[in-house]
Amino acid sequence: MKNPTDYRIDEGVVQPSRASLPPVLSLTGIFMSRIAAFILALLLAAPALASEPTPEIARVVAPPQKTGVLHGLRTIPEACTRLQGEFTGDAAAPYRFAVVRTSATCQPRAQLMDAGKAKASVANGWILNDRIRVPSAACSSQQAVVTVWRRPANAKPPALDAQGRARIYLEEAVGQAKAGKLAAIPAYAVSMAVQGAACR
Repeated sequence: MKNPTDYRIDEGVVQPSRASLPPVLSLTGIFMSRIAAFILALLLAAPALASEPTPEIARVVAPPQKTGVLHGLRTIPEACTRLQGEFTGDAAAPYRFAVVRTSATCQPRAQLMDAGKAKASVANGWILNDRIRVPSAACSSQQAVVTVWRRPANAKPPALDAQGRARIYLEEAVGQAKAGKLAAIPAYAVSMAVQGAACR
């Protein structure tokens, strides 16, 4: 019988110190290597996750829409506009996107812009407001993605006068407009893209 000092305990594996076989890899070592691989994967994916902001509006994917059926996407009341679209079935232009005015009498309180021309991004002071995904019922691998950005304005209400009221005088407002000193108004920027492979 071997002396107990001839045996060593290595991470739960008991074997003679002079054994001819190499020690068996322990479960602890496997677990630690998997944790290290997971942490490495997170570190590699971190820049991609950081570059993709989360929209202010959390929204599930819309129900699949049939070809040729016009559907509403979203209304932006501040800009007096409604976003709508339809799948066309045309491979060259599979989705027709439109921005429609909600009412002729509506007075917009925000500007609506093209996201590409406005260079809407977090780096340029824009906030990702909404992302709408609409799959095609006729082609499950294809979807229209409408992205809405928002740029807030730092407008302040007019100062109160001696009677405690905020007043805007027409002559002063016209003079400020002519001088280009009007306060900035909020803005929205919209873009549309079709993602996924077209069906044959």
